[in-house]
Amino acid sequence: MYFYISQLSISDILLSTNIVPNLLHILLNNGGTVSFIGCMTQIYFFDCTEGFECLLLAVMSYDRYVAICNPLRYSSVMTNIFCVTSIIISWLMGNVIAFIFTITSSKLNFCGSNIIDHLFCDHVPLLELSCSDTFSVHLEIFILGVPSVMVPTSIIVMSYTYIVISVLRIPSSTGRQKAFSTCSSHLIVVSIFYWTMFSVYILPKREQTWVSSKILSLLYTVFTPFINPIIYSLRNKDIKKAIKQTLHKHICRNKH
Repeated sequence: MYFYISQLSISDILLSTNIVPNLLHILLNNGGTVSFIGCMTQIYFFDCTEGFECLLLAVMSYDRYVAICNPLRYSSVMTNIFCVTSIIISWLMGNVIAFIFTITSSKLNFCGSNIIDHLFCDHVPLLELSCSDTFSVHLEIFILGVPSVMVPTSIIVMSYTYIVISVLRIPSSTGRQKAFSTCSSHLIVVSIFYWTMFSVYILPKREQTWVSSKILSLLYTVFTPFINPIIYSLRNKDIKKAIKQTLHKHICRNKH
């Protein structure tokens, strides 16, 4: 799990580095400009990290499933080879999907307004500006969304379904609480990530304004990478102990 958390941290750092600096520039200057190559680069790294994170969260849910439902087989199933292989495959799939999306988007014609009504270069506002026929692009997004979003979502749902069933079979309430606590951090991260992503890309656009779409985009591009380390850190006993000691020292100093 710590190996997967380190990969999640790398993904969050890449996503924040890709989005936040230009976002701050836009907000501080009440607007900003970005070159076409810069926009395509931002789309590529955005798609790559988001696609990788979808797959990574699915692998992490499987890790929790094995740990809770088959604890005696955990060391034989979640081997170092399996962990490294799953990460390599996830990064490769994320890069391939991002590369396809970026190449397709770069071939669109933009003959009208060049103002993106968004906080960063994203597919939806970019397609709104194109004067080309975007049916093939939307079809491509739907097809590639199956291995990058739908399959990981199915794995997560199935894993947690079996986890809940197994936990409910535990006779003692202490045992059930301990079992749930091992996957609570991951479940919180999954809920925030998928709720915001589905709200932006899956729900019909007539149900949300561009303002709400921008706010939701901020949640999964800025807030989620920021909150992930906090969520996992608060579940770590050593970190919680260190925080308590620091607060205790600070309170004692103020009293004196």
